[in-house]
Amino acid sequence: MSGGLVNVKAVAALVPEGSRVLDLGCGRGELLAYLQQHKGCSGYGVELDDANVLACVQRGVNVLQLNLDQGLSVFADDMFDVVLQIDTLQHLRNAETMLRETVRVGRMGIIAFPNFAHWANRLSVLRGRMPVNRRMPYEWYDTPNIRVGTYADFGIMAARNHLRVLDSFGLNEARVVRHLPNLLAPTAVYQVARSTPR
Repeated sequence: MSGGLVNVKAVAALVPEGSRVLDLGCGRGELLAYLQQHKGCSGYGVELDDANVLACVQRGVNVLQLNLDQGLSVFADDMFDVVLQIDTLQHLRNAETMLRETVRVGRMGIIAFPNFAHWANRLSVLRGRMPVNRRMPYEWYDTPNIRVGTYADFGIMAARNHLRVLDSFGLNEARVVRHLPNLLAPTAVYQVARSTPR
């Protein structure tokens, strides 16, 4: 999932140099490979799909084949500096649990997902149709997403789970959207941490 429709460089800018990174739902490993090459990062990707796992290996990305719906119990507390969930949250059955696990195994989490409240999606729903666009390219009946959420919704969920929001903004391709991101950005991005360090 990572590195697909979300701009790799825009997310990579949030990751400190030399970080130990866990990329949940890493897809074909593009983002982790970029972080290794350009920011001196190390770490692992987690992916379920066989073809994506093979692509990661061919790219030189360390990858573990795990089902994220079963949690992250294989990882110790604070094992990573940064845990990425890029276009992963909307596919998870246990999204809230995985958010808590993200900040358990990592000192910081970076989460990006399609913002259903983007004006183009609102317009589509107003016309009586579920949105189909570059950011959400599937029809309602064949989408791999099991939920949709908004920039504003995630902020509420983070607060309910006692997470500190270190930064939040929208993305429109590579452009950062800080003015009215819930309305103007097709992608929501949050940088979060535990409310109190261990």
